Amino acid sequence: MLQKIKFGTDGWRGYVAEDYTFENVRRCAQGFAAYMVSTGKSNSWIVVGHDKRFMSENFALAVAEVLCANGLNVYLTNGATPTPVISYSTVNLKAAGAVNITASHNPPTDNGFKVRDSSGGAIDPQGLKKIEDLIPDSSESVKVMPAAQAEAEKRLVYFDPAPAYIEHLKDLIDLQPIKDAGLKVMVDTMWGNGAGWFPRLLAGGKTQVIEIHNQRNPSFPEMKRPEPIPPNIDVGLAETVKNGADVLLITDGDADRVGIGDEHGVFINQLQAYGLLAYYLLEVRGERGAIVKTLSTTSMLEKLGKIYNVPVYETGVGFKYVAPKFSETNALIGGEESGGYAFRGNVPERDGILAGLYFLDMMVRLKKSPSQLLAQLFSIVGPHYYDRIDTRFNGDPQAKIQRILTANPATIGGLKVTGLNTLDGYKFLLEDGGWLLIRFSGTEPIMRVYCETTHADRVAAILQDGLAIAGLN
Repeated sequence: MLQKIKFGTDGWRGYVAEDYTFENVRRCAQGFAAYMVSTGKSNSWIVVGHDKRFMSENFALAVAEVLCANGLNVYLTNGATPTPVISYSTVNLKAAGAVNITASHNPPTDNGFKVRDSSGGAIDPQGLKKIEDLIPDSSESVKVMPAAQAEAEKRLVYFDPAPAYIEHLKDLIDLQPIKDAGLKVMVDTMWGNGAGWFPRLLAGGKTQVIEIHNQRNPSFPEMKRPEPIPPNIDVGLAETVKNGADVLLITDGDADRVGIGDEHGVFINQLQAYGLLAYYLLEVRGERGAIVKTLSTTSMLEKLGKIYNVPVYETGVGFKYVAPKFSETNALIGGEESGGYAFRGNVPERDGILAGLYFLDMMVRLKKSPSQLLAQLFSIVGPHYYDRIDTRFNGDPQAKIQRILTANPATIGGLKVTGLNTLDGYKFLLEDGGWLLIRFSGTEPIMRVYCETTHADRVAAILQDGLAIAGLN
């Protein structure tokens, strides 16, 4: 019997050639196909796409062959495609769901298998559990239809997803003012699927776009992984200063997440970026609607919710929790600590391209630099400071959990503990409105320790206390 495949916060990810093999990818595809058939989706269409990692297009084709063999039809992207574009294509083509071959921000050794429903959003945890249960324990029961046969029977169709997505963007944002603004925009695509998108979208005006890391290179040189946080973005930040750019936009490996650097080459962290994007929609565009956030992201959102009289909903970590709540509440914005944000009017999926365009639009409308925008946000909600430490985890998770539960600290980083939230991990609430969160990663064997505080000089102490509570120092 082969290994049991489990879905984490965003699908299944594995080490290429060890557990992430063609055999196991086909098993995953068989489980997804069985799930679709069991929910009455026989003979429906499924969108299949992929990123630029090693062999991703081959794994995607293997998925298509399994889906077609199970009585489904496949729209297969004609090249590496951003995750949000795959999600939009699912809606635009009225497909029943999607499979995306990507490991997002993971190290170059990994690849992954994401699934989406007909809304283009993440399948809820109950649905993922059903897919897991339907993944066969061996490859003997996996059905495969050769691609040539599937094409001949018109079950497999290649398509270009870009034109429809670009037309859709025009309903969400007027690009002309950004094109005419004369900005110099630095873009780091992290060797991933975001390459070419901002130059294409912003061409034909005074604004200049300079891309780096925009070729295919699955080893991801000059970074540990295509995750839009330091130190992976250090080269991009340096290039921003070197080129005298007004802003740095960073898209992760599959372009569903965005990172931002200011005009001085200083990183605007993902919690600050979420606060700015929410402020943009509420104040600059004058829109109203719910905010959905994971418990690992910024408390600035609760403050904005009170100021603008909109509800704020908190979920567990991962878009499999955010997407259902986002759809249920017709939210204005939904997001998480990793730098992924979804927007009303778009699909319930993170979209690094649209997030980047919205940030540029805020710069243009308010006539402010990124550092000035952050200062304006802080003038409203107060300064907030954030950091995170990831530690590779070995040993018994239950022992670590027991240690955390019995710690019962009165103070953390010199701040009084006012409560404990166990929705997803262990979030210690602090007297200044900040927090410390300890939780296990849903995609890697890593324990994460995060914090946010209004005291810049307390960040290191809070994190060190968090490591001590978890027994990691």
